[in-house]
Amino acid sequence: MRTGYAIAGSAVFFVVAPCMVAGLLPWWLTRWDGLTRSILPLGLGTLAIVGGVAVLLHAFASFVMEGSGTPAPVAPTQTLVIGGVYRFVRNPMYLAVIAVVLGQVLLFGSSVLAVYCLIVTAAMVAFVQFFEEPTLVRRYGAAYETYRRNVPGWLPRLTPWRGQ
Repeated sequence: MRTGYAIAGSAVFFVVAPCMVAGLLPWWLTRWDGLTRSILPLGLGTLAIVGGVAVLLHAFASFVMEGSGTPAPVAPTQTLVIGGVYRFVRNPMYLAVIAVVLGQVLLFGSSVLAVYCLIVTAAMVAFVQFFEEPTLVRRYGAAYETYRRNVPGWLPRLTPWRGQ
């Protein structure tokens, strides 16, 4: 896939998926009402949101630059993306979205968002297990199996994987 198409496709998918799940739907559920005045949740929530967005942007860029494709299942990468944040954990995009929603839970002290976060997390785990991983095994074969054996799916490694 040409870089320009990969950038455009990734930008569209960014708005359709992460911005919807971590932005529009939480806003719709809470109107982002009730910002906490307590410094610890405010600081941790802000850190989770900023960190999540940074990881998400890095992961999307990796799909374009390293993988020559997009995160969208309809326009996948040409090569397996295993650099950058993917050296630490296999699912950084999902973890980043969860971090953004958790950050909002902390910022607004919202039990509605906490339940929403649990539902989103369960849906992501199920999607990865039942669709994404089998698809990656079919698409990339032994390279993905090696990667999967060495890089955890949900709890990041402390040191980057340097293998292949």
